Amino acid sequence: MRAIHIDRFLENYEDLHVTEVTDPRCGDDEVLVEVRAVATNYVDLLYCRGKHQNNRKDILPPFTLGLEFAGIVLSAGRHVASSSSALKPGARVFGAHLGAFAERIAVPPTALHTIPSGWTFAQAAGLAATAPVSYGALIARAGLRAGETVLVHGAAGGLGLMAVQIAKAAGARVIATASGTVKGDVARRFGADLVVDYTSKQGMDWHRVVLDATGGKGVDVVFDSVGLVGQSVRCTKERGRVLIVGFAGREEGDKIEEVAMNRFLLKQAVVIGYRWGATQRLIPEENSRVWEELTSLLEKGFVKPTVFDKSYRGLDDVPIALRDLAARKVWGKAVVRVGSEANL
Repeated sequence: MRAIHIDRFLENYEDLHVTEVTDPRCGDDEVLVEVRAVATNYVDLLYCRGKHQNNRKDILPPFTLGLEFAGIVLSAGRHVASSSSALKPGARVFGAHLGAFAERIAVPPTALHTIPSGWTFAQAAGLAATAPVSYGALIARAGLRAGETVLVHGAAGGLGLMAVQIAKAAGARVIATASGTVKGDVARRFGADLVVDYTSKQGMDWHRVVLDATGGKGVDVVFDSVGLVGQSVRCTKERGRVLIVGFAGREEGDKIEEVAMNRFLLKQAVVIGYRWGATQRLIPEENSRVWEELTSLLEKGFVKPTVFDKSYRGLDDVPIALRDLAARKVWGKAVVRVGSEANL
């Protein structure tokens, strides 16, 4: 079958290409899925170049790149078939598992979820590694409540747009930051109450804008997936919560920010790190609860698809989508239609 296979860590994204690899075998405890659409993630950019902490020992060449996908169940291993009626051949599913940039993938059943009613493969492909991160961080860890105010950084990105929608569904006020008018308009369209453009003259002092918008009190919760903790604490309310879920805003070679901890002491603020992958492994009951509650939001229509409006078709377009993501041209999720979905 065809796949984006990494046989060595790459120097640049231009070296990404489609190649032929051996078809995956479906084990007794696995499900074989025909991939119809895949979504790109910041972690894909790190994995292919060996820049992620997981590349030190867990994810080493050779491996097939890609994390998020949607498709149709082809078959289920005997242990799965006897225990799950939802994963029969023909079932429409989405999931997150390494090896997604391929025509077929074999995964454990815990990696799969039923596509929401009315959603296409392309719309569902970008859910599994973004929605549970934003929900788990905001609701399970930060305990965001109705009436509170949350600051969402990178609000037009994959995680950011999910965070905006989930916060609004929880009854919170959302202040969003984004780069440029296009991304700002996207964040507003998905529910942000106030948008601050990093690139505008006013946005240069965005923490002051946030303070002004909250009557000088600051926000209850900060959702930071880009790496702006130091500045964010300046506009965090007394005893506020700062969520760290990533550092996607850091450029190549940038150091992870170092923050003077007395700022948190003075604000009596709480810093919360959230790693969805680690939560899956170490606290599976929390992960199950997150998906149960998140599925309810999806079914009720509180969370909408966040597919970027550029068309990518076929696995050969995956490197193009990743380059667009690296160049920060993408809002929401850059989704590539593959297989028969590519012809729709």
